[in-house]
Amino acid sequence: MLNNITQLAKKEHRTKSELVREALRRYIEDTEWEAIRSYGAARAKARGITEADIDRIIHEHRQEKRKKAARGTGLKKQAG
Repeated sequence: MLNNITQLAKKEHRTKSELVREALRRYIEDTEWEAIRSYGAARAKARGITEADIDRIIHEHRQEKRKKAARGTGLKKQAG
């Protein structure tokens, strides 16, 4: 593995330390995203939400936000 790192460092004109730091940053980021994904999957399972439901739920949520925003805008116009 060290030989691979050395060759890659030369090829990319970077130090081995830079490559290792980047690899560790990516590993940590991937691990954090996996934890978030697992949390979301557990929450979805607990609520009985399947992957097939996601687009519908997002669409419904966005529609509701638009309705609330429109009602809020309408109230301001009536008051002014």
